[in-house]
Amino acid sequence: MKSISRWFMNTVIRLGTDILCRIDKRDFPKVPARGPLILVINHIGSLEVPLLFVHLQPRKMIGLAKIETWDSKFIGWLFDLWDAIPVRRGEADLEAIRACLQVLKAGDILAIAPEGTRSYNGRLLLAQPGIVLIALRSGAPILPMAHWGGEDFGSNLKKLKRTDFHIRVGKLFYLDAKGERMNGEIRQAMADEIMSQIAALMPEDHRGEYANCKSPPKYLRFS
Repeated sequence: MKSISRWFMNTVIRLGTDILCRIDKRDFPKVPARGPLILVINHIGSLEVPLLFVHLQPRKMIGLAKIETWDSKFIGWLFDLWDAIPVRRGEADLEAIRACLQVLKAGDILAIAPEGTRSYNGRLLLAQPGIVLIALRSGAPILPMAHWGGEDFGSNLKKLKRTDFHIRVGKLFYLDAKGERMNGEIRQAMADEIMSQIAALMPEDHRGEYANCKSPPKYLRFS
């Protein structure tokens, strides 16, 4: 029953987003067809989650969502269909971390928005360091994906206008601690370097907190 419901909802969302949006899919072939992958994306609103989930199929992608999402019966049901991982923000949620590592161990895509919350206006917020532990423990490759245009979806819908949804995919890399002992400052530096790879894919006026980040990365190893 769950598989039928998932197929139905995915089909509806795929058709709906194709009708309501002009989705630039040219970079989708850059997403590896198999193997564990941490997909890092920016978080603007509620559109990119279902859009990317259904249009990256047949690859299985599992993402994280704040536990409060399940307060809504319908959204909670939908996220359960997609096997989303509930996370308690503002604390070290070890259960969520273990679930993330299991996704990667199974060879699937783990989607993470390092900002940890929506920006709404399309400009990048400061990254949270939670991704660092998952990347280092798993050793999985990381792929940056940037999107923009979705911030205009609501206003465009009111005008009966299609939304241009832009997507860019960067270069695959690994997080490398360089043998350094972890502390809060280094974890934040690593998270910032990951976020800078997303920023580099975006128009300048969308880079927000990372508009002036031009230093070469220290903790990223490109494949």
